[in-house]
Amino acid sequence: MARVFLSLGSNLGDRLECLRQAVERLRRLPAVEFLDASPLYQTEPWEEDPGEAADPEAWFFNCVVAIETALPPRTLLDELQGIERALGRVRGSGTPEDRRYERRTLDIDILGYGEKVISATAEISIPHLLLHERAFVLRPLADLAPDWEHPTLYQTVQELLAGLADEHEVRMTGLPRRWFER
Repeated sequence: MARVFLSLGSNLGDRLECLRQAVERLRRLPAVEFLDASPLYQTEPWEEDPGEAADPEAWFFNCVVAIETALPPRTLLDELQGIERALGRVRGSGTPEDRRYERRTLDIDILGYGEKVISATAEISIPHLLLHERAFVLRPLADLAPDWEHPTLYQTVQELLAGLADEHEVRMTGLPRRWFER
């Protein structure tokens, strides 16, 4: 079984409920063992310039989840996209770049899959190509795995976070540590 880190985010609808349901569905996936989730963060959307006030309803709730799985990466991605669709995710038309800043009920990204490296393809890249540039990913990942080493940059999450240039606001929500439990 491989240890996998997933980024979960929502900025449309009942964000907290959507993330709770996503965690519940992850727990029910075959060949997946749910390990833990980071605290929940509220994060400034990337389409806004850092430091500019944005509509608080457009801000994301983000977290990182740790799982272990025997599913191959592509199969896991298919399962994650099924959870996204089941919880209301609709992908707009156009290229991924065109859709990058769309509001969404749920976004689940594979950040790291054990020590695997899968070069950029149209559908999957492991580790996630932008994880080292995003505070909304690194801060919650540091809560779960501060010493996890990026398999191509050879830096720990703590080291990546210390050198981060992202100025978008990322703050804890104040919800209980185990926000995903009812």
